[in-house]
Parts: sequence; structure tokens; C-alpha cells
Amino acid sequence: MTALAEEVAPVAYKPVSEPGSDLDEVLWQAWKAMDLPEGYRAEIIEGSIEVSPTGRRRHTVLIGRLRRLLDAHLTGSGYAVHNDGNVIHRQKAWVPDLFVAPLDLDEIPDEDGLGVDAAGVEMVVEVTSPGHRNLQRDRVRKCREYARAGIPVYVIIDDFDDEGAVLVLTSPDPKKAKYADEHRVPYGTDAVIPEGPAKGFAVGKAIVGS
Repeated sequence: MTALAEEVAPVAYKPVSEPGSDLDEVLWQAWKAMDLPEGYRAEIIEGSIEVSPTGRRRHTVLIGRLRRLLDAHLTGSGYAVHNDGNVIHRQKAWVPDLFVAPLDLDEIPDEDGLGVDAAGVEMVVEVTSPGHRNLQRDRVRKCREYARAGIPVYVIIDDFDDEGAVLVLTSPDPKKAKYADEHRVPYGTDAVIPEGPAKGFAVGKAIVGS
């Protein structure tokens, strides 16, 4: 860790705990008991457990490019890019392709020790995969879930939106389960993150290509 990073004040967060429904509890217990084969992940999304495989080559390439550049952008900020981790909110569990949170995830544990509390996550990123259900998951269902959790910034890198586009969503409204501000940028133009630790970071040609 650099000297600058050591001088950053601890990140404050407020976990929110509310009782869930009986279905939430059943799904939560079933999800915790799952033992998936390597290469698969399970998430609790809007009242169901969804199991999906890891992404194809293009998916992996985009995530790798984004992570390397975003990690460099966050150097010294006290934040880092994380992946392959559970983000937990009120007996819901998601595995974003990438998320931005404190460098030390021990600062934002969830109550059951299964992942990190969504209250401490500043940004989530999803790279879409082909297929109607996959696209609806990232564009619609997870969009509502991340808004309900109050995650400040949600970025969707979408190869299947016309010729490709980046959607930057901000100003979550948990009660309405939607983001108030949406900024769609076609591939070939930089999509700039407007707030949070990644403020000023551009998702452009270096990540998505021409």
C-alpha cells in the first residue's frame, strides 16, 4: 500500500437490516446450502435463485481490460476493484462482474460472513452476455435490485445494445427500484463515471474496442 493510501480515512458505511419475507428466508437458506461446480455462480434475484456459468472469451477480455485500467485509476484512493465476490443486501445475493469498494473488504462484512454488505459498495459493473434471459437479468432485474440496495453507480457494458453501448446509471431510488439518472453512450465515445471513487474514469475504446 502506498503512503497516500495509508492516509485515507476509514470508509464509513451503514448496513441496513430489515426483516424479509418467508420466501426470502427460504431462498436465503437454500442459496447458502448450494454447492456449485467450478465455473458457475448462484444469485438471488427478485424472488428466485439464478445459476449462470462464467462468461465467454469476449466477456473475460472486457472485464480484464476494465479491471486493469480502473485499478490504476483508483490507486491511492483507499478503494479497489473486486470480482468473484458476493454482494449481500437483505437476504439477496449478487455476484457482479466487478464492483468498487474499500481496498480492505473486511471494512464492510455482511452479517453472515458470506460476502460484503451492499451498503459499502460504491459501484457495480455488469458486462452483458448473449441471450434474452441474460440480457434481461443485467438490464432489468439486477438494475432494480442494485437500485433497491442504493448502490450509487451501476455501469452496464452492453455489446448487444445496437452496435454496442455503455449505460451509466446513478441516483438510485430504493423505494421505486430504479435509477433516476441514465446516461447511454454508444461504443466509440467515452462514457465517464460522474461520481464516487471512480469519478472521471472513462469507459472507452481502450476497453470495448472500436
